[in-house]
Amino acid sequence: MKIEIVRSLTDNFESFVNKTEDEVEFWLARDLQHLLGYSKWDNFQNVISKAKTACEVSGNDINDHFADVGKMVDLGSGSSRELDDLILTRYACYLIAQNGDPRKEQIAFAQTYFAVQARKAELIEQRILEHERVQAREKLASTEKELSSIIFEQTGGNHNFALIRSKGDQAFFTKSTQAMKDKWQIKNKPLADFMPTILLKAKDFATEITSSWDSYPVLGAILNRLRIQNIRKSLRLAC
Repeated sequence: MKIEIVRSLTDNFESFVNKTEDEVEFWLARDLQHLLGYSKWDNFQNVISKAKTACEVSGNDINDHFADVGKMVDLGSGSSRELDDLILTRYACYLIAQNGDPRKEQIAFAQTYFAVQARKAELIEQRILEHERVQAREKLASTEKELSSIIFEQTGGNHNFALIRSKGDQAFFTKSTQAMKDKWQIKNKPLADFMPTILLKAKDFATEITSSWDSYPVLGAILNRLRIQNIRKSLRLAC
């Protein structure tokens, strides 16, 4: 396919894209019909029907990708009537292109166009999720630093911080920090570097509660208990 044709078809497809209030892209079936080179609506409906079947077979809800709507058209002399139409997601358009007449140049282009658009959306979503995880990790590091400072103020050292953090891991995973590292095959790196975003946020929330002003007495009690345990351990070793 010549570059000029590709550019022309790309401009045509992108000029008919619509967006919801949430910035979700969609196309109208009546518009897509002409973009794909179908002059008769009945013929295009057959392609849509095949695409719906493919959508259902793939385990997706048809109504999530093919939404019935009406479209008013002007008949002249001030009269108009409503035509059946469909709101199509990018995935629905991809399925329609896959079930269209491959001899049509527009179909051949659309198959690649919507596949590429879908891949772009996946990459964007992946980058957003990665960014959210980085932010959650940085937030946890900041909260743990604050907790470490509180422990230092109350004890004159922060050697018990690792013990408190280990207790938190035990509560989260019902396993010790080292057991979780062994399970995830982590060596010489913090466990949090490998946690999914939801666990990072949950652990940050728990750490914030521990660090909050109202929790100082609770934290003090935990530290006192740890000090007593350390003293008993030292006495046993001395004996």
